[in-house]
Amino acid sequence: MEVILGKSAGFCYGVRRAVEGAKEELKKSKGKTIFCLGEIVHNKQVVDNLKNQGMEFIGNIKEAKERAIIRAHGVEKNVYKLAKKMKINIKDFTCPNVLKIHKIADEYRKKGYYIFLIGSKNHPENIGTLSFCGDNVSVIEEKQDVETAIEELYKSNIKKLLVILQTTYSVEKFKEIEHLLKEEFKKNNDRKIKLVIKNTICYATELRQKETEDIAKKVDYMIIIGGKNSSNTKKLYEIGNKYCENCVCIESPKELDLNLINTFSKVGVMAGASTPQEVIEEVVNLIK
Repeated sequence: MEVILGKSAGFCYGVRRAVEGAKEELKKSKGKTIFCLGEIVHNKQVVDNLKNQGMEFIGNIKEAKERAIIRAHGVEKNVYKLAKKMKINIKDFTCPNVLKIHKIADEYRKKGYYIFLIGSKNHPENIGTLSFCGDNVSVIEEKQDVETAIEELYKSNIKKLLVILQTTYSVEKFKEIEHLLKEEFKKNNDRKIKLVIKNTICYATELRQKETEDIAKKVDYMIIIGGKNSSNTKKLYEIGNKYCENCVCIESPKELDLNLINTFSKVGVMAGASTPQEVIEEVVNLIK
């Protein structure tokens, strides 16, 4: 049996920075509780490991005392103000790519732009980003949401539009939405909408999605490893499932059906950006 493991599988830069930073804070804490606002990343093994080392995960900054960590996905703008007011020392491990989106959103909001944020409205990253967008914003999760977003833009009478994206959004879906938007404003050019599109999908996401597609096309069985609540892992599974008839998404090696895998000659393995290297190695070694 041949096993093809994706070169980009596992921690991206932003996740590695957050996880290693959290571990370093725990070492320096000398037994004192370190609070983390939300899950540091969307992976159960990583979160459980940090819990075992003494980290406490909270849902609101008001639950923190003295010190708190901000997760890789980022937080809403008012969290920083509240932490300062409560005299809580913040260690910010928001992914630099997410912080870049916050900066772009805030800059264009001040310039009077309407904003389309492409991504899941309930994802922690976008909840944070929305707080930097102001009142004139619409969220587009899928291409069927484009029409409603455009209606809201036209109702606002704003003639300038910024389009930004969740860092882990599907590249393929973005291209479809981008095409729909450009066609709409080309067709209705009398409205004179100034369109600015900033492709804020991070490079690691694009690379991982492309590699998943390439591997899925070559193998008989495709395994995607990652957290059940991980957005980027779900996108990889969608891609794997599209190009490989037999594709599964697992969080732990225990979920593998080895008897089934033995019936295939070529197996592909890809992992989400929050999946620890040791879990990936365990899966590959188990298959081999």
